[in-house]
This record gives sequence, structure tokens and C-alpha cells, in this order.
Amino acid sequence: MNRRKFIVSVGGFFLLFILGGKNAWANKGEVKIEAPEGAAKGSEITIRVTATHSANNFFHYTEWLQIKINEKEIARWDFTGSNKPEAATFSREIKHRVEGDSEIKAKASCNIHGSAGEGVVKVLAKE
Repeated sequence: MNRRKFIVSVGGFFLLFILGGKNAWANKGEVKIEAPEGAAKGSEITIRVTATHSANNFFHYTEWLQIKINEKEIARWDFTGSNKPEAATFSREIKHRVEGDSEIKAKASCNIHGSAGEGVVKVLAKE
């Protein structure tokens, strides 16, 4: 390897670690859903979704978080390098009126690695 290639390679690795640190090797976006197991029909429940991703910098961050109820998207947050989440682990809450049994799905995605998959919780409607 010639000297120029060596210097460029070392410089590239140096920038990677300076800009990304340990977060340069981050995981996929993951979610955890908190909601009651059951609720009376017509009542309003709070759904809390916590997204976790080990990176949160200009180059590597959670790109979006979405919540679906019975396959209909009801909330979505999109992020960019200049408008990233407040931390590597962050939460969002929404209110939902229970009209029947509800299947809640949430998913977060890393702008580089994608998603670890959907989180799913069911809320049973009580008469």
C-alpha cells in the first residue's frame, strides 16, 4: 500500500470514530409498547411507545417511528440528521378511544440499518 492510500485510510477510520464513536456500530431501531390489556368501550387510553437505537448523531439516527391501530397508521414521526430524536432512547405518547378490540403495532427504523421489527400489543374492549 502506498503512503497516500495509507494516510487516507487512517484518516477515514479516525473520522469515523471521532464523529460516531461507539455509535458507529449501532443496532436497528427497536420499540416497546405500553398500553392497558383491556379498557371499557368508549374510554380513552394512553399508548406509550419507547424507541431504542444506540446511535443518535448527525449521520446515524432513528429515521422514523410509527404507530398503527388495526393496520391503520395513526401517528408517525419523521427525523433527519438536523432534526433527530432527543436521545438514543425516546418515547412518544398518543391517546386512543377504544371502540372495539385493538391491535397496536409500532415500528422504528434506523436510517442505515433499518428496523428490528414491529412491536405488537392487543387491547381488549370491555362492555
